[in-house]
Amino acid sequence: MPNKALLFTPALTQEKSLKTLVENRTIFSLDHCELNIFETYQKSDLVPLKFKDLVVTSMLRGKKVMHLFEDPSFEYLPGETVIVPSNAEMKIDFPEASKDNPTQCISLAIDNQIITNTLDFLNEKYPKEGQNNSWKLDHENYFFYNNVELAGTINKLIKECMGNSLTKDVLADLTLQELIIRIIQTQTTKRFDNENFIDSNSPITPAIEYIKNNIREAINLKDLSDKACMSTTSFYRYFKRELGMSPIEYILNEKIKYAKKLLSNPNIQINEVSYATGFEDCNYFIRLFKKYEGVTPKQYQLMNYNG
Repeated sequence: MPNKALLFTPALTQEKSLKTLVENRTIFSLDHCELNIFETYQKSDLVPLKFKDLVVTSMLRGKKVMHLFEDPSFEYLPGETVIVPSNAEMKIDFPEASKDNPTQCISLAIDNQIITNTLDFLNEKYPKEGQNNSWKLDHENYFFYNNVELAGTINKLIKECMGNSLTKDVLADLTLQELIIRIIQTQTTKRFDNENFIDSNSPITPAIEYIKNNIREAINLKDLSDKACMSTTSFYRYFKRELGMSPIEYILNEKIKYAKKLLSNPNIQINEVSYATGFEDCNYFIRLFKKYEGVTPKQYQLMNYNG
């Protein structure tokens, strides 16, 4: 069960105001972006959808099945985000949609100039090391779970787009820049989650490998900065810029992820999991796990076993 951050969910459209039961669309237009809220109230298959701009889509309610590019179809659920390049056609199934169980999804179309300007600024002010290594959106890495930072940024954009502030276009432009950075950071983190991924251009690669190989141990910032051949201050800044989280936050995420694997065994004791993930204080481990997952380790173990 992956850890997903959920988004603000707007109220559903009143039934008398619905124009259609399949992908009923409500639009909020700003200078450099367009927020679309789609709702579907009946089962449908292969519904086509295309935008002229790059689109960031996020599920709010229900379930879709996405057909995108030539890739296999996949389930799309709340807490998940998909980015779709301009003029790429999506085809969408709604296998469970009904009046009592509608789907709701946002699609945020972003003006290409905002994207270009943001990437140019990042590459000028914060250039990445290595040849052909630059700030860019990875269109092959288009599906991911929302983390807290990404969800918070999308929520801010929803609020600005739906609001009546006189300055909402300016605030939305600033938040769009933040969103682009958050997406790139999330994509970078997801690439490092792939066991076969090795980025020889990144100085933090040895540090991340060290974390994964020593997840049972207590890991400190000095160990990691030494692996990256950087000062602790430079390493901390670089790591947070690349992944959008501090090294300590990343370590805790990895420890919780490893704990969840161990908890798939219904016979393992919680204190065993605590020690195996490098926590000497079992009570602290339980509190931390609940903070990240919303349930205690024992509750997670029972849910996983029963499922």
